[in-house]
Amino acid sequence: MKGERIIVYEDELNDEFSGSSVKPKVIDSKYKYIIKNPLYKLLSFVTYRLIATPIAYCYKLFNGVKFVNKKILKDYKGRGYFIYANHTNKSSDVLMPHMITFPKKIYTVVNSCNMNIPFIGNGVRTLGAMPIPTGLDGTRNFLQAIEKRSVEGNPILIYPEAHIWPYYTKIRNFSSSSFKFPVKFSEPSFCFTTTYQKRKKGKKPRIVIYVDGPFFPKEGLSIKEQQEDLRNQIHACMVERSRNNNVEMIKYMKQGEETND
Repeated sequence: MKGERIIVYEDELNDEFSGSSVKPKVIDSKYKYIIKNPLYKLLSFVTYRLIATPIAYCYKLFNGVKFVNKKILKDYKGRGYFIYANHTNKSSDVLMPHMITFPKKIYTVVNSCNMNIPFIGNGVRTLGAMPIPTGLDGTRNFLQAIEKRSVEGNPILIYPEAHIWPYYTKIRNFSSSSFKFPVKFSEPSFCFTTTYQKRKKGKKPRIVIYVDGPFFPKEGLSIKEQQEDLRNQIHACMVERSRNNNVEMIKYMKQGEETND
């Protein structure tokens, strides 16, 4: 198509097309995931409830974002659960989970680079960002924080694709490593699949997010096998939902497979 934007990628697991490049922040055993200071808790409440949530609501309203099957989360509003989602939109991926899980605060596992973003790096922590440790010495605190938030009944969001591919309409391959959490803590899992669909008017696609689950690993398997089984269930579901995409804003082509069309 004339004027069509094309992105050529090499590595489906590691290529990043968000347009930003930030040095990772060191997240080690000194990093505090749980802060008990009353002033910090007040700041977190204000940032999350009085700033981020209204912005998320306005984004949904003015962009016509649609949620499909959101009602399945109601049966799990009193307990923690894990959410896996595809990573294709800077704004929607940050804001819309707030609306889907409202009124429960959602915590998001993020790359440590997010904590070093100029001006907003410190703010993302108050929004529920839980950075992945950059070394093994930070792993214990990280797992304890995830367990605490889960026990408290908060949903925890994970983007297993790890990197943003704007408006990508398929589901990338991803490892089973992040699926150790629901297996370890015996919690249910759900998936959010963001799709881009035609509007009756206008060229900008409508965002439609499908909610599916709960998913549980099969019993009788080893821990590693349960992780892989859970990953396969969720990946297959997201692939099926991604078939609802009918607008391709950006065409992604693997290096070496480009055509001259």
